[in-house]
Amino acid sequence: MARIKNQLARETWIGETLEGLPAGLSLLDVGAGECAYKKHCQHLEYLAQDIAEYDGVGDGAGLHTKKWDTSQLDFVCDLYDIPEDRQFDVVLCSEVLEHVVDPVRAVEKLAALTKPGGQVIITAPHTSITHFAPYHFCTGFSRYFYEHHLPRLRFEVTEMTANGGWFDNMDQEIGRMDRVRRIYKAGFRGPLTILFSQLFRFNARWLAAQDGPRLARRSSELHCMGWFVRATKAAD
Repeated sequence: MARIKNQLARETWIGETLEGLPAGLSLLDVGAGECAYKKHCQHLEYLAQDIAEYDGVGDGAGLHTKKWDTSQLDFVCDLYDIPEDRQFDVVLCSEVLEHVVDPVRAVEKLAALTKPGGQVIITAPHTSITHFAPYHFCTGFSRYFYEHHLPRLRFEVTEMTANGGWFDNMDQEIGRMDRVRRIYKAGFRGPLTILFSQLFRFNARWLAAQDGPRLARRSSELHCMGWFVRATKAAD
């Protein structure tokens, strides 16, 4: 999938968050896939889990990565089947909840895997187009999903940061136009198509810049590309 600023902003936030954790903590990366964030966890005890069924091609529908390497995993199992004989100081779950059949049950599992006083770090799209199909079960999550479920599981939400806003999302989707056109053979890439897409995207970017700082867009209450969430579990 194309590397867009949505992904760059998310990776930057996760990298800074992980590198800021105290040394020696245990961390479980749930749905880790290719373990992209392991490089930020050299000072931590890092373990990774994934169901490891996606192969880069999936069922061919939507957007795919073409290749996918899950050779670095410590646990190969369904998220719901992760053993609970051990709890972790930190549980990371990035861009996974849209790929599980029951995201509420998944969040409950993350809670069970977190030590009292420990924390969860979660990112997921606010809305997403089909990707990694057929393992794409939910289109996304609003802030209210986390604000409802995490407190009932005895977590205090300590950070809820929006990744961009409505105009950023428009910029992203207009930017996909040519790729989607090619995938679905939707007409030709004529000069007017190029001109209008560039103008629309320039306008979306200009409006986004008027909407406040990237991670504090006023329009994020309407739409954003995802939420960056940190929450701390109550100590026993």
